[in-house]
Amino acid sequence: MDLDFDFPSVVDAAWLQTNLSKVKVLDASWHMPASGRDAKAEFQACRIPGARFFDLDAVADTSSELPHMLPSAAAFAAAAQALGVSPQDALVAYDSHGLFSAPRAWWMWKVFGHGRVAVLDGGLPAWRAAGGALDASPASREQ
Repeated sequence: MDLDFDFPSVVDAAWLQTNLSKVKVLDASWHMPASGRDAKAEFQACRIPGARFFDLDAVADTSSELPHMLPSAAAFAAAAQALGVSPQDALVAYDSHGLFSAPRAWWMWKVFGHGRVAVLDGGLPAWRAAGGALDASPASREQ
């Protein structure tokens, strides 16, 4: 598959295993506040190899009282740069629920003009079920 011209919106675990070296993976996990779960800590403990944490709480309009409003284009660009993501990169977003917050990340990247972004169907649970490798080592600063 030529990732420059034929990039899907949804991919399965087998596709990601085949193309893992050609994409940048984003863990876009987010949990309801009352859940008592910490998405960043869960990312640090276990993630798809090479994944970077896309913090939906941080990549938002901080001047709004409403949660998760889109940030400015400049703020989004700064967040992308901090993640080491360029406009040319192909991205795959996933979450730890299976299909909960990753579509929000997909939508945000699309809103800001990123053409090659997909959601991992079934998220981390599907990745695990398919026997995908997991990384539990300390995440790098970029991650």
